[in-house]
Amino acid sequence: MLTCGRFISSSAATSTASFSPFRTLTRSLLRRPAPRLLSSASAAAATAVEPDTKGGGSAGGGAGALRPQWKAAIDFKWIRDNRDAVADNIRSRNSTANLDLVLELYDQYLALQKEVERLRAERNAVANKMKGKLDPSVRQALVEEGKNLKEGLIALEEDLVQLTDKLQLEAQSIPNTTHPDVPVGGEESSVLRKEVGSQRSFTFTIKDHLQLGKELDLFDFDAAAEVSGSKFYYLKNEAVLLEMALVNWAISEVSKKGFTPLITPEIVRSSVVEKCGFQPRAQNTQVYSIEDSDQCLIGTAEIPVGGIHMDSILAESALPLKYVAYSHCFRTEAGAAGAATRGLYRVHQFSKVEMFIFCRPEESDKLHEDLITIEEDLYASLGLHFKTLDMATGDLGAPAYRKFDIEAWMPGLERYGEISSASNCTDYQSRRLGIRYRPSPSDPPSTNTKKGKGAGSGPTQFVHTLNATAVAVPRLIVCILENFQQDDGSIVVPEPLRPYMGGLEVLSPKFK
Repeated sequence: MLTCGRFISSSAATSTASFSPFRTLTRSLLRRPAPRLLSSASAAAATAVEPDTKGGGSAGGGAGALRPQWKAAIDFKWIRDNRDAVADNIRSRNSTANLDLVLELYDQYLALQKEVERLRAERNAVANKMKGKLDPSVRQALVEEGKNLKEGLIALEEDLVQLTDKLQLEAQSIPNTTHPDVPVGGEESSVLRKEVGSQRSFTFTIKDHLQLGKELDLFDFDAAAEVSGSKFYYLKNEAVLLEMALVNWAISEVSKKGFTPLITPEIVRSSVVEKCGFQPRAQNTQVYSIEDSDQCLIGTAEIPVGGIHMDSILAESALPLKYVAYSHCFRTEAGAAGAATRGLYRVHQFSKVEMFIFCRPEESDKLHEDLITIEEDLYASLGLHFKTLDMATGDLGAPAYRKFDIEAWMPGLERYGEISSASNCTDYQSRRLGIRYRPSPSDPPSTNTKKGKGAGSGPTQFVHTLNATAVAVPRLIVCILENFQQDDGSIVVPEPLRPYMGGLEVLSPKFK
């Protein structure tokens, strides 16, 4: 799906022998060191790569050359025409994408593609001349000319494949564009959008969730460390009920707003992880990869939900498609340490309810607002004190056009902690996942039209994708335990959760 091909000129004005300089030029480009995979913090959705084991004489080829396993539909012409804006965006997002190299490779791609087309036209012209009765000497001369053209064309086509692969590898490190209202800078430059409630005043010495959980016999980190390692845990007694209540409550509330409930696979192909903008093989990755396979454990339901309509053309009348998905999530939490991440705040495995939307481009900004409103309403109904932030450019992942984070007050940890985020990814993920829609108002709704077989006529467009957290269970348990603790060590259960806990109103200490 290399879309830049549609911008290639069909003109040609050089002789047959002129392909040699192009081959020399592409050889020099392809001999450059292969691009390194970027870390997940550097705003990249690096493509999956595999060694080129064919060997042999193609330019830049041989054992060890990187070949992409998939290709994104990147609009190279747009990148070239908006070079300054793209460069500014790369800088403001602290990306290490090499725009100069991408544009250099693209120019060489266009030039080489033009030369390939010229040689094909000459070869066809020679073949046409050989039709009919010819003098033997003339025919032999045409045969030799055709043979030379074929050999030169094969060589250039090999170079073109190599050049296309390297162009893809480099270009896929360029992050998404950024909403004009997003503040520029690091996380400290993020802007307060909304604040709900206030910090509760306690008349007794407060405890953190670890101490409360121990006294209430709600979880066991020590046994889990022996069984699984650090940052794992057992939930026990009423904590189990609390997790299930949070999940069922969130799915119930979000479903009322037109979202279809899903339970997703929790093992997915590495290529799907990469197409969604994550890097399972990068250094300090947050993704658990399964050894000797092309599969990973998911870090969020965003990944399998994003892939549910992969390589599809959807009917416009089916949009927007809204899903609320429950899954377990697995994260390596590489580099995370310290008292601020203790207990349930940062763990390797947890349950989460995620919202995901596929929509038309003109709808995505409004639907982004809708998602953050749903999140704010959910947490306000629990009685939490929180603030919503418009996150700065330096804190945006590669796919996000704009991202709102919600941070809730956790009195036991003595700080605000992130409990959710909501991102508009525009067409960044859909260009990689191959998800488009065909405007056709008369079509009956279809949400599973595969491999370009959508009904109707007219050009297709890429959908926009959005994702938002409804409930990240462990962090909400932290909030509930620490904010609603009482002086006798009990915890008041937020009213919206009580129907999902058999009417239980208070979690009381266990006395032995």
